[in-house]
Amino acid sequence: MRRALLAALLLPALAGCEAVSDLTGAAAGLAAGTVTSNPVIGYGIGVATRAATQSAINWAQRVRQRGEQDAIAEVIGALPPDEPRPWRIAHTIPIGDSSGEARLVREIATPLATCREAIFSVEEDGADGPRQWFLTTACRQGGRWKWAAAEPAVARWGSLH
Repeated sequence: MRRALLAALLLPALAGCEAVSDLTGAAAGLAAGTVTSNPVIGYGIGVATRAATQSAINWAQRVRQRGEQDAIAEVIGALPPDEPRPWRIAHTIPIGDSSGEARLVREIATPLATCREAIFSVEEDGADGPRQWFLTTACRQGGRWKWAAAEPAVARWGSLH
């Protein structure tokens, strides 16, 4: 029993992020069903554990993505015209650290906001291959520059981020 439980706990580490919530839910459901001798309770606990694990993974991915976007936006805000600048994000857990270069395309000043459109490259640390370029917009929000591309990572969209 202990070996099976240990294997169930270590299996998610080997499977990668995609299967972690499924495997965690299955392990919790199996353990609860075995302890209570009631498969319905085991199934309920398994489903709840899977949902909680997937929610935690989604939250962690959003936090990491927001960190990358904030790092790029801060560089875009400080860019002088016609001068490329490097950007870099070093996450607390050093997996998926990225870096690249940003270049200002244009500044958009309106009575509502000051924004900057820029192209930026992304290079995963340790990854080989050609540099990928993307276009985005950063706007001044208070004293900081924030990512303004229309996507669910924008905090003002409430439950969609």
